[in-house]
Amino acid sequence: MSASTNKLIEEIGNMSVLELANLVKALEEAFGVSAAMQVVAAPAASASTEAAAEVKSEYKVTLKDSGDKKIDVIKALRKVVTTLNLSDAKKAVDEAPTVIGEAVTKEEAQKMKEALEAAGAKVELS
Repeated sequence: MSASTNKLIEEIGNMSVLELANLVKALEEAFGVSAAMQVVAAPAASASTEAAAEVKSEYKVTLKDSGDKKIDVIKALRKVVTTLNLSDAKKAVDEAPTVIGEAVTKEEAQKMKEALEAAGAKVELS
């Protein structure tokens, strides 16, 4: 640092709090700036909060257990997964736990879960 900078730092160090406050005001007015601290961390904090609050858009639906009423579960499964034929639906129910839907929307996943649970199955959304 230059000698003039060192001298200025030394003079500032010898000022009282009131003198420093007046100096800051004078510098703000002279240069049209503000000594207020910029809040840079706030957007990062809100971004992490938004990420935490982000709602999951795709779900995986897993038939965990078929329960006692396998025939009812097979019928319900064929209604919610219309692409399954009877033998594939029976196989999925017999081999539970089985993934019956991947990348399913929240609404579809809830409908599948409700229909299968009404038939006596246990379903997990993840």
